[in-house]
Amino acid sequence: MKLLGKALRVCAFAVLAGSILPALTANAAEKEAPKDIVLTGDAKCTSCHDENDSPEALRIGKTKHGAVADKRTPGCTNCHGESEKHVKEAGRGSGPTPPVDVGFTKKNAASSQERNAACLSCHQGSKRIGWQSSTHANQDVSCSSCHKIHDGKDPVRDKADQAEVCYECHKEQRAQVSRPSRHPIPEGKVNCSSCHNVHGDNPKALAKSSVNATCYSCHMEKRGPFVHNHQPVTEDCAICHNPHGTVIENLLKARPPFLCQECHSHTSHPSQSAGLPAGRTGSTTELGTVGRGCLNCHTNIHGSNSTQNSATVNRFRR
Repeated sequence: MKLLGKALRVCAFAVLAGSILPALTANAAEKEAPKDIVLTGDAKCTSCHDENDSPEALRIGKTKHGAVADKRTPGCTNCHGESEKHVKEAGRGSGPTPPVDVGFTKKNAASSQERNAACLSCHQGSKRIGWQSSTHANQDVSCSSCHKIHDGKDPVRDKADQAEVCYECHKEQRAQVSRPSRHPIPEGKVNCSSCHNVHGDNPKALAKSSVNATCYSCHMEKRGPFVHNHQPVTEDCAICHNPHGTVIENLLKARPPFLCQECHSHTSHPSQSAGLPAGRTGSTTELGTVGRGCLNCHTNIHGSNSTQNSATVNRFRR
């Protein structure tokens, strides 16, 4: 009877253990299961890359990439890859690098083509349709070279800060923009993307198909057509102007008459030798030598609509 009672107690304990232990194990598993912090399915990543280890990575929740209500919002693995080996060897300083080099050393960084491929899987259309043949792509520039993917504020998308991002490579333009005659870039009224589409395949990364078309988007009064067209104007505005800045007013590359004489020989005014009058005079022949300012007479230099019956009507005078 004692053995039978002992056997019954053992059986009862086994049944009780069999019903309680799975429940305890399930509860423990639920408590230990990591939870998503920012993006859907980011628990595997944020278990290591948390606010202590990588606080900059969690700032992606402040960007458009962190809008979890949008079904198009990617997860960590959509951009960085599964990286199973990276997870297994976490903390050992080895393992494959995900496609986008956020938080990884340059030694382990993926190639620019791999990093760009992750972005272009979503951002291929619109103004970025010609990225693969663009100047920046041919120079191995990656999206993350200019864009702060995980930052709540992307400087290159901010009108006031965009130019500083471009100046990191384009140092000559930084110096030009600091000259007296320039576009209001430091004031934030105009930025680089006002004229340039850095994602396009235009040779000069212009927003429009040509230099003139880009300039005409603001300077419509210079577009024409005019009755009398000035050929350099219709060909390329940059023949006379440096759009990033010069030391001469109106963004001119040189002062008149030197700028004009690059095309027009000084012999067009043979009676006006380059010199100063010896004394006070009212002679137009001698006064024309003072200052040598072509625009004193030729004011409509971009084109004229004069219909006067005059031999000099096509010389862009008043």
